[in-house]
Amino acid sequence: MAPESKADHAYRVLTERLADGVYLPGHRLVIDRLVREHDISSIPWREALRRLEAEGWVDIIPNAGAVVRSFDTEEQLGTMRILGRLEPLAIALSAPRMTRDEIAAARELEEQAQAALADFDAARFATLDRAFHALMRAHCPDARLAAMVDAESLRLAMMDRVLPAHAPGRIAATPEEHEGLLRLIESGADAAAIEDAARLHRLRTVAAIEAAAREG
Repeated sequence: MAPESKADHAYRVLTERLADGVYLPGHRLVIDRLVREHDISSIPWREALRRLEAEGWVDIIPNAGAVVRSFDTEEQLGTMRILGRLEPLAIALSAPRMTRDEIAAARELEEQAQAALADFDAARFATLDRAFHALMRAHCPDARLAAMVDAESLRLAMMDRVLPAHAPGRIAATPEEHEGLLRLIESGADAAAIEDAARLHRLRTVAAIEAAAREG
């Protein structure tokens, strides 16, 4: 594997901070400050910010620099629809490669997520739910597909911090749907059945949010 370039390292730093909620919409990314904090020259940061701009993460404003973009609910739903199409395929391709230990780890993540929910810790629940989904697709052999899903998942994680999704009944349904998916994988179900189950899981949330918006 080729060593990570400075521009790639700068990009990784920025995307990790976006994912962790360090940089929220409206945050101004100042190159001089990034240079001081990380001892990387300005050129890699400029390259990383241009990449983030092309991906729709930041707006580069003349005489102001890069600012983390704001998102609206329709963009959030759009990202969820994309994930609802792409992630199920990644999970189906990953499924035959999941080990028993990984399936057990997925169940443990789900148990922890439900415990967080019982403690009214919504942020931890969301983190654990994302970890469950990441584990389910971790062995996707299609690197391009995996990269697209990871990018959309990161985008959704950021949006969820500022645009909490209102989907009545969906959290309560999550454990049963996750368990159903794990049982399909354990039983060696065909890829189409696994993909269908994963797609329904994602798109039911979209439908619930859309229904709540219409009623509200």
